[in-house]
Amino acid sequence: MRKGRLGDVLKVAISLGLTAYLFARADTAAALAVVRRADPALLALALAVYFGALMANAAKWWLVLRGQGAAVPYREVVSLSFVGLFFGNFLPSSVGVDVVRGYGLARYLARAGDAAVSVALDRLVGMLAFLSTGAFMSLLAVFGWGRADLLPLGWAVWAVWMGMAVLVLALLSRRLWLLVRRASGLPVIRRGARLLERLSGLVQAHRERPGTLVCAFGVGLLVVLLSNMANYLVASAAGVGLPLAYVFLFNPMLAFAPAIVPSVGGLGVNQGAYDLLYASIGGLIERPAALGISVLMQLIAYVSSLPGGALWLRRRQAGAKAVVLGRGVAGSGDT
Repeated sequence: MRKGRLGDVLKVAISLGLTAYLFARADTAAALAVVRRADPALLALALAVYFGALMANAAKWWLVLRGQGAAVPYREVVSLSFVGLFFGNFLPSSVGVDVVRGYGLARYLARAGDAAVSVALDRLVGMLAFLSTGAFMSLLAVFGWGRADLLPLGWAVWAVWMGMAVLVLALLSRRLWLLVRRASGLPVIRRGARLLERLSGLVQAHRERPGTLVCAFGVGLLVVLLSNMANYLVASAAGVGLPLAYVFLFNPMLAFAPAIVPSVGGLGVNQGAYDLLYASIGGLIERPAALGISVLMQLIAYVSSLPGGALWLRRRQAGAKAVVLGRGVAGSGDT
Protein backbone atom coordinates (compact mmCIF):
# COMPACT_ATOMS: atom_id res chain seq x y z
CA MET A 1 0.00 0.00 0.00
CA ARG A 2 1.35 3.39 -0.96
CA LYS A 3 2.30 5.85 1.77
CA GLY A 4 -0.37 8.37 0.68
CA ARG A 5 -3.09 5.72 0.61
CA LEU A 6 -2.03 4.46 4.03
CA GLY A 7 -2.29 8.00 5.39
CA ASP A 8 -5.80 8.35 3.99
CA VAL A 9 -6.88 5.10 5.62
CA LEU A 10 -5.33 6.25 8.90
CA LYS A 11 -7.32 9.51 8.80
CA VAL A 12 -10.59 7.64 8.25
CA ALA A 13 -9.76 5.16 11.01
CA ILE A 14 -8.92 7.92 13.50
CA SER A 15 -12.08 9.90 12.70
CA LEU A 16 -14.40 6.90 12.94
CA GLY A 17 -12.60 5.41 15.93
CA LEU A 18 -12.61 8.61 17.98
CA THR A 19 -16.24 9.35 17.13
CA ALA A 20 -17.33 5.86 18.17
CA TYR A 21 -15.26 6.02 21.37
CA LEU A 22 -16.64 9.41 22.42
CA PHE A 23 -20.24 8.40 21.82
CA ALA A 24 -19.66 5.12 23.65
CA ARG A 25 -18.35 6.79 26.80
CA ALA A 26 -20.96 9.55 26.83
CA ASP A 27 -24.72 9.48 27.21
CA THR A 28 -25.54 9.22 23.52
CA ALA A 29 -29.24 9.90 24.01
CA ALA A 30 -28.47 13.08 25.96
CA ALA A 31 -25.97 14.24 23.32
CA LEU A 32 -28.45 13.68 20.51
CA ALA A 33 -31.11 15.51 22.54
CA VAL A 34 -28.80 18.55 22.58
CA VAL A 35 -28.60 18.38 18.79
CA ARG A 36 -32.36 17.92 18.30
CA ARG A 37 -33.43 20.81 20.52
CA ALA A 38 -31.17 23.34 18.81
CA ASP A 39 -32.97 26.50 17.69
CA PRO A 40 -32.88 26.60 13.84
CA ALA A 41 -32.88 30.41 13.76
CA LEU A 42 -29.82 30.68 16.00
CA LEU A 43 -28.10 27.91 14.05
CA ALA A 44 -28.72 29.82 10.83
CA LEU A 45 -27.22 32.94 12.44
CA ALA A 46 -24.22 30.89 13.61
CA LEU A 47 -23.76 29.58 10.06
CA ALA A 48 -23.84 33.13 8.68
CA VAL A 49 -21.27 34.30 11.25
CA TYR A 50 -19.04 31.29 10.55
CA PHE A 51 -19.30 31.94 6.82
CA GLY A 52 -18.20 35.50 7.54
CA ALA A 53 -15.17 34.10 9.37
CA LEU A 54 -14.26 32.08 6.26
CA MET A 55 -14.56 35.17 4.05
CA ALA A 56 -12.37 37.12 6.47
CA ASN A 57 -9.86 34.27 6.44
CA ALA A 58 -9.66 34.56 2.65
CA ALA A 59 -9.11 38.32 3.05
CA LYS A 60 -6.19 37.56 5.36
CA TRP A 61 -4.57 35.40 2.69
CA TRP A 62 -5.26 38.08 0.08
CA LEU A 63 -3.40 40.64 2.23
CA VAL A 64 -0.45 38.28 2.55
CA LEU A 65 -0.36 38.02 -1.24
CA ARG A 66 -0.53 41.79 -1.54
CA GLY A 67 2.52 41.99 0.70
CA GLN A 68 4.37 39.78 -1.76
CA GLY A 69 3.39 42.06 -4.63
CA ALA A 70 1.04 39.44 -6.11
CA ALA A 71 -1.99 40.96 -7.84
CA VAL A 72 -4.42 38.08 -7.32
CA PRO A 73 -8.13 39.04 -7.39
CA TYR A 74 -9.91 38.64 -4.06
CA ARG A 75 -12.66 36.56 -5.67
CA GLU A 76 -10.01 34.09 -6.87
CA VAL A 77 -8.54 33.87 -3.38
CA VAL A 78 -12.04 33.21 -1.98
CA SER A 79 -12.63 30.52 -4.60
CA LEU A 80 -9.35 28.74 -3.86
CA SER A 81 -9.99 28.97 -0.11
CA PHE A 82 -13.40 27.32 -0.35
CA VAL A 83 -12.17 24.63 -2.75
CA GLY A 84 -9.43 23.81 -0.26
CA LEU A 85 -11.95 23.64 2.58
CA PHE A 86 -14.17 21.32 0.57
CA PHE A 87 -11.31 18.92 -0.09
CA GLY A 88 -10.19 19.06 3.53
CA ASN A 89 -13.65 18.43 4.97
CA PHE A 90 -15.02 15.77 2.66
CA LEU A 91 -12.15 13.88 1.05
CA PRO A 92 -9.75 11.63 3.01
CA SER A 93 -7.06 12.54 0.52
CA SER A 94 -3.42 13.13 1.25
CA VAL A 95 -3.84 16.34 -0.75
CA GLY A 96 -4.42 18.79 2.08
CA VAL A 97 -6.18 22.13 2.21
CA ASP A 98 -2.97 24.14 1.83
CA VAL A 99 -1.73 21.99 -1.07
CA VAL A 100 -4.98 22.62 -2.97
CA ARG A 101 -4.73 26.36 -2.30
CA GLY A 102 -1.09 26.57 -3.34
CA TYR A 103 -1.57 24.51 -6.49
CA GLY A 104 -4.45 26.68 -7.68
CA LEU A 105 -2.55 29.87 -6.91
CA ALA A 106 0.70 28.93 -8.66
CA ARG A 107 -0.51 30.01 -12.12
CA TYR A 108 -0.86 33.63 -10.91
CA LEU A 109 2.71 33.93 -9.60
CA ALA A 110 6.07 34.24 -11.31
CA ARG A 111 7.82 31.79 -8.97
CA ALA A 112 6.32 28.52 -7.82
CA GLY A 113 7.85 29.04 -4.39
CA ASP A 114 5.84 32.23 -3.89
CA ALA A 115 2.59 30.25 -3.76
CA ALA A 116 3.94 27.98 -1.03
CA VAL A 117 5.30 30.95 0.92
CA SER A 118 1.98 32.81 0.78
CA VAL A 119 0.10 29.75 2.03
CA ALA A 120 2.65 29.13 4.80
CA LEU A 121 2.67 32.76 5.95
CA ASP A 122 -1.12 32.92 5.83
CA ARG A 123 -1.24 29.81 8.02
CA LEU A 124 1.38 31.21 10.43
CA VAL A 125 -0.35 34.58 10.77
CA GLY A 126 -3.69 32.88 11.38
CA MET A 127 -2.26 30.51 13.97
CA LEU A 128 -0.51 33.42 15.69
CA ALA A 129 -3.84 35.30 15.91
CA PHE A 130 -5.57 32.30 17.51
CA LEU A 131 -2.64 31.66 19.85
CA SER A 132 -2.44 35.32 20.88
CA THR A 133 -6.11 35.29 21.85
CA GLY A 134 -5.76 32.03 23.76
CA ALA A 135 -2.59 33.21 25.53
CA PHE A 136 -4.18 36.50 26.64
CA MET A 137 -7.36 34.78 27.80
CA SER A 138 -5.36 32.18 29.75
CA LEU A 139 -3.73 35.00 31.74
CA LEU A 140 -7.14 36.48 32.40
CA ALA A 141 -8.51 33.11 33.49
CA VAL A 142 -5.68 32.39 35.93
CA PHE A 143 -5.17 35.83 37.44
CA GLY A 144 -8.58 37.43 36.84
CA TRP A 145 -11.04 34.58 37.28
CA GLY A 146 -9.07 32.73 39.93
CA ARG A 147 -8.71 29.57 37.81
CA ALA A 148 -5.33 28.46 39.10
CA ASP A 149 -6.12 24.96 37.85
CA LEU A 150 -5.77 26.28 34.28
CA LEU A 151 -2.17 27.45 34.86
CA PRO A 152 -0.55 24.38 33.20
CA LEU A 153 -2.75 24.87 30.15
CA GLY A 154 -1.78 28.54 30.08
CA TRP A 155 1.93 27.69 30.23
CA ALA A 156 1.51 25.30 27.31
CA VAL A 157 -0.29 27.93 25.20
CA TRP A 158 2.33 30.56 25.96
CA ALA A 159 5.16 28.17 25.09
CA VAL A 160 3.64 27.45 21.68
CA TRP A 161 2.93 31.16 21.17
CA MET A 162 6.56 32.04 21.89
CA GLY A 163 7.81 29.43 19.45
CA MET A 164 5.46 30.66 16.74
CA ALA A 165 6.39 34.31 17.34
CA VAL A 166 10.13 33.52 17.16
CA LEU A 167 9.58 31.62 13.90
CA VAL A 168 7.76 34.55 12.29
CA LEU A 169 10.35 37.05 13.53
CA ALA A 170 13.19 34.83 12.32
CA LEU A 171 11.70 34.95 8.84
CA LEU A 172 11.10 38.70 8.83
CA SER A 173 13.89 40.16 10.99
CA ARG A 174 17.35 40.41 9.45
CA ARG A 175 19.06 40.69 12.86
CA LEU A 176 17.34 37.63 14.28
CA TRP A 177 18.04 35.77 11.06
CA LEU A 178 21.77 36.54 11.44
CA LEU A 179 21.69 35.02 14.93
CA VAL A 180 20.09 31.88 13.50
CA ARG A 181 22.78 31.68 10.81
CA ARG A 182 25.54 31.99 13.40
CA ALA A 183 24.03 29.15 15.38
CA SER A 184 23.45 27.02 12.29
CA GLY A 185 26.76 25.29 12.84
CA LEU A 186 25.11 23.22 15.56
CA PRO A 187 24.00 19.87 14.10
CA VAL A 188 20.72 20.05 16.02
CA ILE A 189 19.45 23.08 14.13
CA ARG A 190 21.46 22.83 10.90
CA ARG A 191 18.65 21.32 8.86
CA GLY A 192 16.06 23.74 10.21
CA ALA A 193 18.40 26.66 9.49
CA ARG A 194 18.71 25.59 5.85
CA LEU A 195 14.95 25.51 5.48
CA LEU A 196 14.67 28.92 7.15
CA GLU A 197 17.32 30.28 4.78
CA ARG A 198 15.26 29.29 1.74
CA LEU A 199 12.10 30.73 3.24
CA SER A 200 13.89 33.89 4.33
CA GLY A 201 14.85 34.63 0.75
CA LEU A 202 11.30 34.16 -0.44
CA VAL A 203 9.77 36.52 2.15
CA GLN A 204 12.03 39.42 1.19
CA ALA A 205 9.03 41.39 -0.11
CA HIS A 206 7.37 41.27 3.31
CA ARG A 207 10.42 42.84 4.94
CA GLU A 208 9.95 45.83 2.67
CA ARG A 209 6.17 45.99 3.25
CA PRO A 210 5.60 44.76 6.82
CA GLY A 211 2.38 46.75 7.14
CA THR A 212 0.43 44.22 5.09
CA LEU A 213 1.34 41.42 7.50
CA VAL A 214 0.25 43.60 10.42
CA CYS A 215 -3.08 44.17 8.66
CA ALA A 216 -3.33 40.44 7.95
CA PHE A 217 -2.81 39.74 11.65
CA GLY A 218 -5.59 42.20 12.47
CA VAL A 219 -7.90 40.39 10.06
CA GLY A 220 -6.80 37.14 11.71
CA LEU A 221 -8.07 38.50 15.04
CA LEU A 222 -11.38 39.26 13.31
CA VAL A 223 -11.49 35.63 12.17
CA VAL A 224 -10.99 34.55 15.79
CA LEU A 225 -13.77 36.87 16.96
CA LEU A 226 -16.26 35.59 14.37
CA SER A 227 -15.32 31.97 15.02
CA ASN A 228 -15.80 32.47 18.76
CA MET A 229 -19.19 34.07 18.23
CA ALA A 230 -20.29 31.21 15.95
CA ASN A 231 -19.41 28.70 18.68
CA TYR A 232 -21.24 30.75 21.30
CA LEU A 233 -24.34 31.01 19.09
CA VAL A 234 -24.34 27.24 18.56
CA ALA A 235 -24.16 26.65 22.31
CA SER A 236 -26.99 29.14 22.84
CA ALA A 237 -29.04 27.48 20.11
CA ALA A 238 -28.68 24.15 21.92
CA GLY A 239 -29.69 25.71 25.23
CA VAL A 240 -26.28 25.09 26.80
CA GLY A 241 -25.18 27.79 29.21
CA LEU A 242 -21.63 28.27 27.98
CA PRO A 243 -20.04 31.54 29.22
CA LEU A 244 -18.82 33.71 26.36
CA ALA A 245 -15.55 34.45 28.17
CA TYR A 246 -14.68 30.75 28.23
CA VAL A 247 -15.50 30.44 24.55
CA PHE A 248 -12.85 33.11 23.92
CA LEU A 249 -10.46 31.08 26.10
CA PHE A 250 -10.99 27.58 24.70
CA ASN A 251 -12.13 28.07 21.10
CA PRO A 252 -8.72 29.39 19.91
CA MET A 253 -7.20 26.18 21.31
CA LEU A 254 -9.81 24.02 19.57
CA ALA A 255 -8.56 25.28 16.21
CA PHE A 256 -5.27 23.41 16.64
CA ALA A 257 -6.73 19.97 17.35
CA PRO A 258 -7.14 18.93 13.67
CA ALA A 259 -3.61 20.17 12.93
CA ILE A 260 -2.16 17.92 15.65
CA VAL A 261 -4.15 14.72 15.07
CA PRO A 262 -4.79 13.56 11.46
CA SER A 263 -8.45 13.11 10.60
CA VAL A 264 -11.05 13.70 7.91
CA GLY A 265 -12.20 17.30 8.31
CA GLY A 266 -11.49 17.16 12.05
CA LEU A 267 -14.27 14.60 12.61
CA GLY A 268 -13.74 12.86 15.93
CA VAL A 269 -10.77 15.08 16.80
CA ASN A 270 -12.95 18.18 17.19
CA GLN A 271 -15.42 16.24 19.32
CA GLY A 272 -12.63 15.01 21.55
CA ALA A 273 -11.23 18.53 21.92
CA TYR A 274 -14.62 19.95 22.95
CA ASP A 275 -14.97 17.16 25.50
CA LEU A 276 -11.45 17.71 26.84
CA LEU A 277 -11.54 21.51 27.13
CA TYR A 278 -15.13 22.37 27.99
CA ALA A 279 -16.06 19.29 30.05
CA SER A 280 -12.89 17.74 31.50
CA ILE A 281 -10.48 20.67 31.92
CA GLY A 282 -12.93 23.56 32.10
CA GLY A 283 -15.63 21.73 34.06
CA LEU A 284 -18.18 24.08 32.52
CA ILE A 285 -20.66 21.65 30.98
CA GLU A 286 -21.44 17.96 31.00
CA ARG A 287 -19.88 15.61 28.46
CA PRO A 288 -23.11 15.05 26.43
CA ALA A 289 -23.55 18.81 26.05
CA ALA A 290 -19.95 19.24 24.84
CA LEU A 291 -20.43 16.39 22.39
CA GLY A 292 -23.73 17.78 21.10
CA ILE A 293 -22.26 21.27 20.55
CA SER A 294 -19.26 19.82 18.74
CA VAL A 295 -21.54 17.84 16.40
CA LEU A 296 -23.51 20.98 15.56
CA MET A 297 -20.31 22.94 14.89
CA GLN A 298 -19.04 20.09 12.71
CA LEU A 299 -22.24 20.27 10.65
CA ILE A 300 -21.84 24.03 10.27
CA ALA A 301 -18.25 23.55 9.08
CA TYR A 302 -19.43 20.99 6.53
CA VAL A 303 -22.31 23.11 5.23
CA SER A 304 -20.19 26.26 4.96
CA SER A 305 -17.60 24.45 2.82
CA LEU A 306 -20.14 23.06 0.34
CA PRO A 307 -19.72 26.07 -2.00
CA GLY A 308 -16.16 24.85 -2.49
CA GLY A 309 -17.45 21.72 -4.20
CA ALA A 310 -19.54 23.75 -6.63
CA LEU A 311 -16.60 26.07 -7.30
CA TRP A 312 -14.30 23.11 -7.94
CA LEU A 313 -16.74 21.61 -10.45
CA ARG A 314 -17.04 24.98 -12.14
CA ARG A 315 -13.27 25.36 -12.39
CA ARG A 316 -12.90 21.82 -13.69
CA GLN A 317 -15.57 22.33 -16.35
CA ALA A 318 -13.97 25.62 -17.39
CA GLY A 319 -10.60 23.90 -17.68
CA ALA A 320 -12.05 21.08 -19.79
CA LYS A 321 -13.77 23.63 -22.04
CA ALA A 322 -10.51 25.52 -22.51
CA VAL A 323 -8.75 22.29 -23.53
CA VAL A 324 -11.48 21.48 -26.08
CA LEU A 325 -11.33 25.00 -27.54
CA GLY A 326 -7.54 24.80 -27.70
CA ARG A 327 -7.71 21.56 -29.64
CA GLY A 328 -10.26 23.07 -32.00
CA VAL A 329 -8.02 26.04 -32.73
CA ALA A 330 -5.04 23.75 -33.26
CA GLY A 331 -7.11 21.58 -35.63
CA SER A 332 -8.27 24.52 -37.69
CA GLY A 333 -4.69 25.75 -37.95
CA ASP A 334 -3.59 22.38 -39.36
CA THR A 335 -6.15 22.58 -42.13
